[in-house]
Amino acid sequence: MSLYPFKFHPILKERLWGGTKLNTVLGKPIVTDITGESWELSAVPGDISEVSNGPLGNTSLQVLIDEYKGELLGNKVYERFGAEFPILIKFIDAKQDLSIQVHPNDELAKERHNSFGKTEMWYIMQADEGSELIVGFNKDVTKEEYQEHLDNNTVTDLMNYEKVKEGDTFFINTGKIHAIGAGIMLAEIQQTSDITYRVYDFNRKDKEGNLRELHTEMALDAIDYEKKDDFKVSYTNEPNTCGAMVDCPYFTTNYWNITEKTIIDVTERDSFTIFMCTKGAATISTPAGTVEIKKGETVLLPANSKEITISEGDVELLEVYIS
Repeated sequence: MSLYPFKFHPILKERLWGGTKLNTVLGKPIVTDITGESWELSAVPGDISEVSNGPLGNTSLQVLIDEYKGELLGNKVYERFGAEFPILIKFIDAKQDLSIQVHPNDELAKERHNSFGKTEMWYIMQADEGSELIVGFNKDVTKEEYQEHLDNNTVTDLMNYEKVKEGDTFFINTGKIHAIGAGIMLAEIQQTSDITYRVYDFNRKDKEGNLRELHTEMALDAIDYEKKDDFKVSYTNEPNTCGAMVDCPYFTTNYWNITEKTIIDVTERDSFTIFMCTKGAATISTPAGTVEIKKGETVLLPANSKEITISEGDVELLEVYIS
């Protein structure tokens, strides 16, 4: 069976802080009004994506990787990560504030959880008036000062708040304390990892009336206590031009605002390519096949796709691959 552009069934996650925008804005088939996440492309054990289109429909991403290896992933990617798909792609709807949290780096995650760390980025797709993110501290703090504020229930006094609007983009490296605020819907691109240390949850209770588990002790060694203004991503928004957003060891992301037929030459790219559609609709064609994409959808192009043609239209895409 030859590989072609793949779409996948979304894996929908109920969350205490979730809402309904994944359905009302992105058309996802949610079944509860507290749906917080749509996992678009995942090889996290227990949550492995399945193909939704073409002759390989309902085949799991893991089976595709095991069978096609470098042809699907890219030879360099397969050499580096083996059969572990290195990226997790999500859309997130925060009706309420998420907990304040931090992710460990690769070294700590490997030692404690035999997992990758969790470097991630956010692209704001929609934000209610006044919506904010927490990204990092508002000053340099010591571990002791942080612990004191945690004990006194005043840790939010140390947080850096960022008002957001559609199109804003943030890079969240490991160790950076952060939280998605109420009223924000975003696209998230991250390392394949589900390791999160929750450090403060506004004393909320779950539907059983219990306080949610915190990981305050584990987080102490994972947090970067310095104030750093390294999180806001600037990029060009020129039509039909590649706007570089993030280029890190774990993923490269570009922004495309397509208004006319555009050909992307990926002859030198030894990696799969992912497109997330954040606005509009288009047809994506490769020598191996054609697929339609619209707002809220994600497509995986195998590494053997060496020329990508995007039809004219009014569409905004995030392009993701491994450099």
